[in-house]
Order: sequence, then structure tokens, then C-alpha cells
Amino acid sequence: MSHQEILTETIGRVGVIRLNRPEKLNAWTPRMGHEMGEQVGAWNDDDGIGAIVIAGEGRAFCAGADIDGFNQRLAEDPDARTPAARFNWTSLVRDSKPVVAAMHGYAVGVGLTLALPCDVRIAAEGARFSIRFVKVGLVPELGSTRLLAQLVGLGHATDMCLSGRMLPADEAYRVGLVSAVVPQEELFATALAKADELANNPTPVVRKIKTLLRDNVSEPDLGLVMEREGARDRESRRLPSHSEAIAAFLEKRQPVFNR
Repeated sequence: MSHQEILTETIGRVGVIRLNRPEKLNAWTPRMGHEMGEQVGAWNDDDGIGAIVIAGEGRAFCAGADIDGFNQRLAEDPDARTPAARFNWTSLVRDSKPVVAAMHGYAVGVGLTLALPCDVRIAAEGARFSIRFVKVGLVPELGSTRLLAQLVGLGHATDMCLSGRMLPADEAYRVGLVSAVVPQEELFATALAKADELANNPTPVVRKIKTLLRDNVSEPDLGLVMEREGARDRESRRLPSHSEAIAAFLEKRQPVFNR
């Protein structure tokens, strides 16, 4: 698969995507979005891949959308859906194998909303985060007004969205936006280790759990939540991974999933 704005590699059962416009601080473009979505889709269909890491080349994770795209949209049709909205990243990632975001430098605007549906976000010391849409006269998109509030709470999300202010990495950790903050030189290794951990759990069960978390997080009917869990549990009991886990326990060894 040929790409112009991302780099890809596989390390064991982990697929790695690196945003690759370092001269522009990895400013997002529709081409970048298309390439990312295409690659995630391909790895979701690949039994040899169990998890994905998204990182950025150069000095930043992603400093937002390329401003040239804003100028073009205003000249052509200001009422058209934005390229980011047409790019259904949020749905793709929420239905995907686990995705870990390794974030350094700036994660601003779409550079932050890209990471919100990811399963784990890990930050480098010195990283800075902003859902900055208000500063360019726009509203957040890609489902971020819901996803951000689910992660950090409505109060913090309201402050972030209405002010557009920058959060340093330690505050992002404190409010729950990221799950860990590590030295810059340890960022990729930490993200890769987490992705490898997730990739070597039974992938079909991991995806069932992701579906339950997605569907149940805002479900007011607890009975329906338990009904969904019961259905997925019955499905999981019939999978080879459950038999392997029981056999490994009885044989006093570690289970080997995803054979």
C-alpha cells in the first residue's frame, strides 16, 4: 500500500502509523485522513495484526488541520461538510482493533479529536493539547463534544471547548485525557508495549469488549446493558480463546491466543 503523508510498519502483532508531514507539524489534510483510514481498515482485516499505534514524525503529533484547506473551502462552498467530517475516523476507530495514540509536541484541533476515539492515549512530557476550534471560529467535530466530555467530564470539556486554551501534559493526565505521561525518549516504546499487550489478548473478545463499552457508556437502561453483556459472554464462551485460557490455567502456563 503506497502512502504520501503517513509512514507504516508492523512490529510483531502491532501495526504502526506515523503521521508524516513533519515540516508542517503533521498538519492534517484530507489525503492524510484517507491514508490513515485505508490503513486501519486493512489492518482490521489482517489476522496477523492485533492492535495499532498512531504517532507523529518530527516535533509534533498533529498541530491541527492544514489552513490551506480552510481557504479553499471558503472559496468553493462554505456550507459544505468539512473534509474531517466526511472522513469517518471516529466510527472506524471505535469499531477497530485497539488503537493507542502516542502524542508529543502539539495535539491541537483535529490533532486532538483524532485521538479521542482511540482506546489509549499516552503523552510525552512537554506535550500540549487544545481543542482549539473556537479560536478559528468553528465548533468541534468528529464527535468530540461527546467523546471529550466522556473522558474528562462535562466541566473540564466545557472549559476546554469554550476557551480553546492549551493544556500541558500533566494537566491532561490529571483530568483523564491521557492515561500516562512519560519522557519523550520513552514515548514510542511505552505506546508499543501497551499495544503489544492489547494485541496479544484474544482479538475477537477485545473487539466485543470495545463494542460493549461503546454501546453501554451512555445507556440508561441497566437491564439492556446486562442483556448485551450476556449475549457477548455466550458468544465468547464458544471461542477457541476461552478453551485455551482454561487449558493454560490447568496446565500452569501462559495462554497463547490468536494462533
